[in-house]
Amino acid sequence: MTYVDMDIDKKKYEAYLFVHFIHEDERRDDLEQVYFSVSKDGLKWETLNEKKPILTSTLGDFGVRDPFIIRSPKENKFYIIGTDLSMYHRKDWDEVQRTGSQHIVVWESKDLINWSEQRLVKVGPETAGCVWAPEAIYDKEADDFLVFWASRENFGAEKHKIYYSKTKDFINFTAPKIYIERANHIIDTTIIEEDGKYYRFSKDETVKTITVEVSEFLLGEFTPLDTNLKNIIGVEGPACFKIKGEDKWCLLLDHYAVEKKYVPYYTTDLKTAQFTKSPEDLDIPVNSKHGGVMPITLDEYNAVVQAYRK
Repeated sequence: MTYVDMDIDKKKYEAYLFVHFIHEDERRDDLEQVYFSVSKDGLKWETLNEKKPILTSTLGDFGVRDPFIIRSPKENKFYIIGTDLSMYHRKDWDEVQRTGSQHIVVWESKDLINWSEQRLVKVGPETAGCVWAPEAIYDKEADDFLVFWASRENFGAEKHKIYYSKTKDFINFTAPKIYIERANHIIDTTIIEEDGKYYRFSKDETVKTITVEVSEFLLGEFTPLDTNLKNIIGVEGPACFKIKGEDKWCLLLDHYAVEKKYVPYYTTDLKTAQFTKSPEDLDIPVNSKHGGVMPITLDEYNAVVQAYRK
């Protein structure tokens, strides 16, 4: 998760919007779609629209996993991007890493309520077996968006790497390039900015834990941090946001292996990358899966609740 202006007091962001999909043991074709949940404190969430999808994919694989939302700093506009994938239809994880979609799903809106027609944009390398968990951050130096995701090239023969592309409008994208490559598989990257530095969280898909790096430039060299998150096994889908009015950050981790739910962790200093598990559990009425959290104003919160609270 990321957003452009981390000073949420200045922007008067007083609530949060969480876009996500849902996982249940019972397979349904409406679970891998875009859901909205809102909160005023980042712990207690309300899932809107009677716990039904806000946006439903009608293209590609007819499913959306790992939805992510970003506010444009230059336009009065929001973008939602996501993985073009439906395991309800596909069913085989090995197969989707070899023959999955090379596209990302895109919607845009000026008010979080009225959304454009869905579009698919091809961003993956020509031989990508999959394009997973796309996210984006505004690059202030380049005045465009850095979009990044995980792919396995040669139709799944190679390990997962993080690729990136640049865009100004989420329509036209530059050719993909490698962003992160390690000895292990790497997926689920998210970036936040604080005090002129970029903190990059990723899932080591080989050992199933989270790594943290820092850099002064989005396309510069990142330095690994000695995070205690490396001791937490069986987690994915990191989403990080700043708590309003505090020098405190919440990191949501999907404990998919054992607890099978999102669990909040906190830190008061991103530079140390030391996170403490919250004594309070995340209070959300659905089994939310991999998504992104965006701070919103009270007016935006009220408008979304009014539109989608049935």
